[in-house]
Amino acid sequence: MPSSAKKLVNWTPTDIKADMLAKYPPKVARKRASQILVNEALGNETPEISANVRTIPGIITMRGCTYAGCKGVILGPTRDIVNITHGPIGCGFYSWMTRRNQTDASAEGAENFMPYCFSTDMQDQDIIFGGEKKLQAAIQEAYDLFHPKAIAIFATCPVGLIGDDIHAVARKMKAKFGDCNVFAFSCEGYKGVSQSAGHHIANNKIFSEVVGENDAEKPGEFKINLLGEYNIGGDGFEIDRILKKCGITNISTFSGNSTYDQFASAHKADLSAVMCHRSINYVADMLETKFGIPWIKVNFIGAKSTAKSLRKIAEYFGDPGLTARVEEVIAEEMPAVEAVIDDVLPRTKGKTAMLFVGGSRAHHYQDLFAEMGMKTLAAGYEFAHRDDYEGRQVIPGLKVDADSRNIEEIEVKADEQRYAPRKTSEEMAKLEAAGLKFKEYDGLIPDMDHQTLVIDDLNQYEAEKLVEIIKPDVFCAGIKEKFSIQKLGIPMKQLHSYDSGGPYAGFQGAVNFYHEIDRLVNSKVWSYMKAPWQENPELSATYVWE
Repeated sequence: MPSSAKKLVNWTPTDIKADMLAKYPPKVARKRASQILVNEALGNETPEISANVRTIPGIITMRGCTYAGCKGVILGPTRDIVNITHGPIGCGFYSWMTRRNQTDASAEGAENFMPYCFSTDMQDQDIIFGGEKKLQAAIQEAYDLFHPKAIAIFATCPVGLIGDDIHAVARKMKAKFGDCNVFAFSCEGYKGVSQSAGHHIANNKIFSEVVGENDAEKPGEFKINLLGEYNIGGDGFEIDRILKKCGITNISTFSGNSTYDQFASAHKADLSAVMCHRSINYVADMLETKFGIPWIKVNFIGAKSTAKSLRKIAEYFGDPGLTARVEEVIAEEMPAVEAVIDDVLPRTKGKTAMLFVGGSRAHHYQDLFAEMGMKTLAAGYEFAHRDDYEGRQVIPGLKVDADSRNIEEIEVKADEQRYAPRKTSEEMAKLEAAGLKFKEYDGLIPDMDHQTLVIDDLNQYEAEKLVEIIKPDVFCAGIKEKFSIQKLGIPMKQLHSYDSGGPYAGFQGAVNFYHEIDRLVNSKVWSYMKAPWQENPELSATYVWE
């Protein structure tokens, strides 16, 4: 085993993996070994990684809970639905505006309930005697105060344990109001191995309760849904700016800067463009099954990726005018991007990065770093499934485990009146023959360099070990890891909510990102960072099994 003093140039990825596992008990080491992969794919073979499995008890994971994925990620960015957390106040408070989802409610009559924190604030007596009456009173109060189009209820862990029937309460209040849709999510935090379960639960309920409610025709010649974009730091605003400039109409975004009507009208689009595959692919599949709307994978993170995604959308519609306009927009936007690249590249080329973020960001942001001449040494997701790593071709072989069975499966069939394939089978075959892939995502691993590390559900110990051994120029993850990494003298870019930055999507977002990373990796302040225990160690110990 290499010593801790061994120089980086002598470390191989296999050595690094072994050193990361060395401190674990044998049983834990075996489990973690299946989630830490050295990318040694040869030819068309993609190595297999273990993902979407329970975090080992005792390990400080970077994951969130099922409730966080449902309320915080999917429904949190929707401005005109009153989101009531049924549970103790902590769950509601800590899922309230923590992701910096931005919205625009400047239109006349537009509502914005996002600044409010709605909770039933359950107390001991509610846990003992039940909280249904308190929930009913909270729904009534919200309706009387705001008269919203919809009220959503989110269950937390205690609610599931005591058995409150939130769905019965929702049905009762919906019938009482008549003009307000009330629905509930059984998204107790323990219901899945990560926030991914919450995404799935939210997708199912929004699709069954809201999508298709508004059959009014929407204006626009080239109409799309943008799925899996959450308007962190204004990303969605920048993407919408570009789409509008191209003449593409975004009917609905799931769910950055979204409204109830956007969800209700999603079935009126002609194409779904999927950004975050993990959090939203369920809706994309259901829209295709029920209404005949095909979907493609896109990425608006990175200037080149943005241009590629615009061209894919234009290729789908096959309109010469749209294709020409897209090329005009790209030609107008790229000079400003290239000017900044020319400026920062001499300072960023050859620098290294690590990315451990969410369900697609660790993949998407590698394009931005590549544009800056930077190399990604290690990457992974918090809540991914195997198809996010290896590609959707593995889905048929995935086994449904006990945790996945906690998520209610809904049966979706073609709508008898409204199912209308947007393209004929011949048109789809022609597009596919030309290279446009539908309902396909190749995953993260094929795009990672040979001999890089791919790590699922990275934990606090492993993160610090990676930094100690490899010493990347920048580490990208979430808020929980930010300060522990910075104390090791490595700049840390928070890519869950962007700290105070953004947007980073689209052309202008790429420029923002180039400048910010340039400042981070070339600042000398990090070399002066030392935690107190690095200068004056007080305690040392060995594990009982050593």
